[in-house]
Amino acid sequence: MSASVLFHFPFDPGSRAARLALGEARIDWTEVLVRPWEADCPVGDLNPSGMPPVLQVEGPPALTLCEAPAILGWIEDAQKTPLLMPSDAAERAEVRRLTGWFDRRFTDEVNAVLLHERMEKPLLRLGPPEARMLREGREALKHHLGVFEALLAQRDWLAGRRLSQADIVAAAHLSTLDYFGEIAWASWPGLKTWYMRIKSRPCFRPLLADRFQGLAPAPHYADLDF
Repeated sequence: MSASVLFHFPFDPGSRAARLALGEARIDWTEVLVRPWEADCPVGDLNPSGMPPVLQVEGPPALTLCEAPAILGWIEDAQKTPLLMPSDAAERAEVRRLTGWFDRRFTDEVNAVLLHERMEKPLLRLGPPEARMLREGREALKHHLGVFEALLAQRDWLAGRRLSQADIVAAAHLSTLDYFGEIAWASWPGLKTWYMRIKSRPCFRPLLADRFQGLAPAPHYADLDF
């Protein structure tokens, strides 16, 4: 596999998904940490949207892959055998459904509220979190966690019988919220067991070392057995 450079922001769920997938595929890569809200962020010259993650592959052919879906798709396409997409057509469809769920509904209903209040406001100096918005975001989060809990009562992994892109994307989003102590794991025993399994994988270790400036993680954040 060609040498790769990942431009990412550690607490961006898409960036985390790219890091997890690269680790799962055992692809060697170097990192450039970026702050996408700053005017001189290098991602602005690489991705028209200005958003991380961006993966540059030295080649041949040289590639610039913008954002998590393109990066995860490239990783999968580069494998000789399926890695994070099941062979079964029905399970592949379920993977796509769930990754789309996180890209749209979860991002719009949960991250746009909770991560805005807990992460973006401190970074942009927009004042303290609003209690009303936190309540709304947490109620939306409960709904989504209930959906995932129900899926995991019937399956080994979110989309079916094996680890897939759906688990990688879900873990990226949930681990970001977990850093800020937003997930009451005791209320979701099936989801907690799933998270412990994926959290114990080697690809997850770098995420457990991430630290947000000025805020320590939830006490259990780096614990594999919590």
